[in-house]
Amino acid sequence: MNDPTGILAAARLLAVAHRAALPGGVVGRILHVQGPVAYALVGLLVFSETAFFVGFFIPGETAAVVGGVLAGTSVVAGGRPEVNLVAMIGVVVFAAIAGDSVGYLLGTLAGPWLLAHRPLRGRPAVARSRAFVDRYGGPAVLLGRFVAFARAVVPGLVGMSDVRYRVFLVYNAIGGLLWGIGYTLLGYAVGLSFEAVLHRLSEGLLVVVVVVVIAGVVAVLVHRRSRRRDAAAGGEAG
Repeated sequence: MNDPTGILAAARLLAVAHRAALPGGVVGRILHVQGPVAYALVGLLVFSETAFFVGFFIPGETAAVVGGVLAGTSVVAGGRPEVNLVAMIGVVVFAAIAGDSVGYLLGTLAGPWLLAHRPLRGRPAVARSRAFVDRYGGPAVLLGRFVAFARAVVPGLVGMSDVRYRVFLVYNAIGGLLWGIGYTLLGYAVGLSFEAVLHRLSEGLLVVVVVVVIAGVVAVLVHRRSRRRDAAAGGEAG
């Protein structure tokens, strides 16, 4: 299942920032782009997660973290940043709020039909999400924003309930702000710190090599000394 915290996504992206060994798929392609295309792709993925249930395949927090990474690596690269952090946060927050609103509308208009067809049909997580919405109502939108599967389906389930849109929108806006700012800043920190982390990893690797070499030398010396003792003991016995 998708990583609910986004930390796994940040760890993966740390290893591929600055165009190093880019992963395949959508994430790798986004890390190659800059400027308006980067804003458009990140925004589209965040929006589609809840609006069209794309979150089952590409979690929205991954896209948000990618946007932050692009902003951070632009700063590290020097010159005029091709991806601005504030602008990227704005795109992510707007896309998150708009996507949830579309999900709410789809739930209002076609909720039962969606639940009867793939990818929602027969999923135990859907039943748990419905119970979650029944219990918390509007606040479920805010709470569910930080859980991968719930984030994709809760807006639609709330649309099927008796929660009015204006109540939904309040919790949607709060959740979108907290979630969008948090995950984009996480990616930004990853992008900024990549050089320092890479340098530390290089230093650490050198230390490991030295330790391994020393350990190998010590092992050889101990082995030789042990063989000499065994040989001397054998001579005395004879």
